[in-house]
Amino acid sequence: MTSTTAVPADPPVDLWSPRLRAMTVGSVALVSLLAFEALAVGTAMPTVARSLDGLGLYALAFGGSFASGVVAMVASGIWCDARGPRPAMWHGVVWFVAGLVVAGTATTMEVLVVGRVVQGFGSGLVSVALYVVVGQAYPEQLRRRIFAAFAAAWVVPSLVGPALAGLIVEHLGWRWVFLAVPAVAIAAALLVQPGLRALTATVATRPPAGALARIGWACGAGASAALLHYGGQQRGALAAGLIAAALAGLLVCVPHLLPAGFLRAARGLPTVIGLRALASAAFVAAEVVIPLMLSRERGFSPTGAGLVLTVGALSWSVGSWIQGRIGSPRSAATLPRAGLACITIGTAGVASALVPGLPVLPAVLCWAVAGLGMGLLYPSLSVLTLEQSAPAEQGRNSSALQLGDSLAAATVLALTGAVLAAGASPGPAGFATTLAVAAACGLLGLLLAGRVVPSPAT
Repeated sequence: MTSTTAVPADPPVDLWSPRLRAMTVGSVALVSLLAFEALAVGTAMPTVARSLDGLGLYALAFGGSFASGVVAMVASGIWCDARGPRPAMWHGVVWFVAGLVVAGTATTMEVLVVGRVVQGFGSGLVSVALYVVVGQAYPEQLRRRIFAAFAAAWVVPSLVGPALAGLIVEHLGWRWVFLAVPAVAIAAALLVQPGLRALTATVATRPPAGALARIGWACGAGASAALLHYGGQQRGALAAGLIAAALAGLLVCVPHLLPAGFLRAARGLPTVIGLRALASAAFVAAEVVIPLMLSRERGFSPTGAGLVLTVGALSWSVGSWIQGRIGSPRSAATLPRAGLACITIGTAGVASALVPGLPVLPAVLCWAVAGLGMGLLYPSLSVLTLEQSAPAEQGRNSSALQLGDSLAAATVLALTGAVLAAGASPGPAGFATTLAVAAACGLLGLLLAGRVVPSPAT
């Protein structure tokens, strides 16, 4: 199997050059739509469950989408490596739009869950295909900038998505949270299409060896992830049993989907993917505990606590902007180290809000530092993944990067829920424990950051 791409004689030097403008606008728009739906559904779902009398399927509406996304990420990586990103991109958009339409027109909760599963599968296909598009369509000097644009495309929905979804639910009805997006998604895909057509198709007629086995392991990982999500919303012995079973399933399945040497942090790509997972675990663990901690320990209103999270989202965008405009660092480990140092210091410093009599401002500033670190880290790891991937492996490795990220976040969410539910009610001990785990994940990543540089033999 060989892979070639059409490389122009004079590579564009700007994301908005005529050759890349439509591709950039369409790709960023697709990322924004994926982000908006991921965030808006959480706002709308309580109303949806009441309207369709489906509270018993509430958790499955989230877990099913996440599980199908896990399978789709692996399938998309295989597909992109075999046939290029164009088929996976178009199929992903079709599945995404179809799922939104099914969910938006559902008359029962069961049908809505089906729509969410279809939507999640489409999201997984598109998210990996977009990374492969970056690897094939954008010259190396622009990859930091396009990934910074992707980061900004997530930040804007995180700032306005929940509020906008709430307004839509209140004034137009919950169905429009789903039905307002398909037309925009199709338009964005049409903008990307000319650039996809310009890429030379991969010369291959069959999937790579072991593809069917990888799909099987992905199904196992997806089922385990759904069980983990469900278990994280339960309480007591049931939660502990479900989470334990889910983690066992992930430990069995996930190593078959990630690069060899991932668990031992082998130099190069395994560590790149491992750092992304650790950073995701650290940030998510702190992010989910901050609103509850500020509300219970400092009397913050939901709006006030939300504004603190907004500070982290904005600083994430700033960090992404900074890394996209600096020259190539002397070492590939420079930006990951800086990012993980910020994440470690920031997540640990958030715990200062638990100290009675100490102003909350230092904790807010620390959360801004953590967000800055994520902005420095995420795009740089995406760039390193493409740099260390042969053209025929960009799909597989992009899939592994996002898979590790998603599963780490899901795992820490479930475990955080279990920690906070361990006592009669969440309190300082549970908050401090969660933040300590977050800081420990960041510190472990910081200690391993130098291993993103491949050994000379590779």
